[in-house]
Amino acid sequence: MQRVLLGFAIGSAIGLAIAAVVGLSRLGDVLLSPTLAAVRAVPSLAWVPLLILWIGIGEESKVTLIAIGAFFPVYTTVAAALRHVDPQLVEAGRSFSLNGWSLFRTVQLPAVVPSVVSGLRLALAQSWLFLVAAELLASSMGLGFLLDDSQNNGRVDRILLAIVLLALLGALSNALLGFAEKRLLKRWT
Repeated sequence: MQRVLLGFAIGSAIGLAIAAVVGLSRLGDVLLSPTLAAVRAVPSLAWVPLLILWIGIGEESKVTLIAIGAFFPVYTTVAAALRHVDPQLVEAGRSFSLNGWSLFRTVQLPAVVPSVVSGLRLALAQSWLFLVAAELLASSMGLGFLLDDSQNNGRVDRILLAIVLLALLGALSNALLGFAEKRLLKRWT
């Protein structure tokens, strides 16, 4: 759970920041979008050897892999939402002398909050997926390790237990995010 939460938080924060740059700036879009689209196409397991070489086999490589998995859903949904904020809303905000941060806080952010939450939900699901991938390859503990170890030992009961635990943890974390979504939507929309 710790790996997922840390990787999710890091990947989502970076995804939100870069999505803001790409979604709010044409120059940011031109400079970053093609590279990020190419990196996004790389399968998750392809990152593992590189992360192990650069970071090592410890926790950092696992959290980094999970952060990579969480980054892209947040980045893609939020950047697209920011690019597609109704131009009439933005113009109306500018007619009230809003610009920069005040325009973003008052007009654009409320318009994209549902997309931000959708991106976070997708990122959380991806984080659980990437957790299993990280723990399958280079771990001595965790649910991914339990799955791999159980397969090697023919323990179907432990495989099913790990699957049920992943489903429960995923449902619980999604429910918590759903609770936060209701509060955010009430506040910003």
